[in-house]
Amino acid sequence: MKVLIVGAGGREHAMAWKLSKSGRVGKIFIAPGNAGTSEVGVNVDITVDDIPGLIKFAESNRVDLTVVGPELPLTLGIVDEFRKAGLRVFGPDRRAAELEGSKAFCKDLLRKYNIPSAEYEKFTDAATAREYLKTAALPLVIKADGLAAGKGVIICRTQEEAERAISLFMEERAFGNAGETVIVEEFLEGEEVSILAITDGTTIIPLAPAQDHKAVFDGDKGPNTGGMGAYSPAPVLTPAMEADILENILEPTIQAMEDEDRLYTGVLYAGLMIKNGKAKVLEYNCRFGDPETQPVLMRLENDLFEVLLAATEEELDEVSLSWSNNSAVCVVLASAGYPEKYETGKKISGLEKLSGRTDVIAFHAGTKKVDGEVVTAGGRVLGITALAASTVDAISKAYSAVESIEWDGVYYRTDIGAKAIQKI
Repeated sequence: MKVLIVGAGGREHAMAWKLSKSGRVGKIFIAPGNAGTSEVGVNVDITVDDIPGLIKFAESNRVDLTVVGPELPLTLGIVDEFRKAGLRVFGPDRRAAELEGSKAFCKDLLRKYNIPSAEYEKFTDAATAREYLKTAALPLVIKADGLAAGKGVIICRTQEEAERAISLFMEERAFGNAGETVIVEEFLEGEEVSILAITDGTTIIPLAPAQDHKAVFDGDKGPNTGGMGAYSPAPVLTPAMEADILENILEPTIQAMEDEDRLYTGVLYAGLMIKNGKAKVLEYNCRFGDPETQPVLMRLENDLFEVLLAATEEELDEVSLSWSNNSAVCVVLASAGYPEKYETGKKISGLEKLSGRTDVIAFHAGTKKVDGEVVTAGGRVLGITALAASTVDAISKAYSAVESIEWDGVYYRTDIGAKAIQKI
């Protein structure tokens, strides 16, 4: 079988790595890919939003399954177009992907179907939003409605911070049209956790839970990023809580989407806040998370291709997932300055020290090859992911490997997984 993976990040490298282990997968293409994906497949110079180009490639190369990584092509309707062309594709269609593409749509859906989430108001003009802020309880959270690469969320603890966020999103258009509508949301206290699930529209199967670290600095300080690290399992969740989340959040959401004539297939990624054993939805994403995918797939014992294929053929009810008892920890190495301005083109050294290892893998994100050398090409550059018998051992192993990697301006958090240790 031939597989096409759409995307260029750490998530796509992790998927390509896992799919390369399938006995049924003969060739893997990654569009556009990165320096790491080129080691497990063939990179294709087609951008993720060039849907006609991707369809033409899939047809001419007789691709059996296309797996869509990032959110942008999903919200642009790549799944709809692939299906029209008679091509098998894994992911939600355009109307279903609005669950991530519009936070206003998501919040309205959760409210309509009584799915636990924060209270909120939405605004389409800055003046009305500022008037509301005068009486709103602090702290609060202000979100851009549309896609903002994981950075369109600001926690505001003062009136001045809230007004600044409104200006940033709605007037300065820091994220373009994504800020035309903003959500002003109740601040939820607790501990954040991610649950990714695979669904064929009827059956929904949760993957092992993971915990992400979104803030750029240690201690969850500083602005949000796309994610600075993750670990799995997440001790904050008990089996009883996982069952409750499936029954009262994930399944009702899939049912709600069907009731709204938006049949949902693919990955449903729930960002949840846990407090006193109860979960509320912070947001939904419509694809595999990054960097959560890296530790989760290292723990998955199933053939990933078989699972994804079953989802596209509405046969998930025949699938049972198996997980390693080991823990996995991913530490993201970023370019200095990320998530703001940063330089690229820095030569990366030390990757050869991890070559051939199965317990520690350097999943590439913002990398490319120039004259045979691997150089930085993005904000989040590598995800050093380690598998070990315990979370403590996995953290130690990951950071030991991190010390092997160098480039001018490398930056990473030093406390990935610390929350997990406190729960043990």
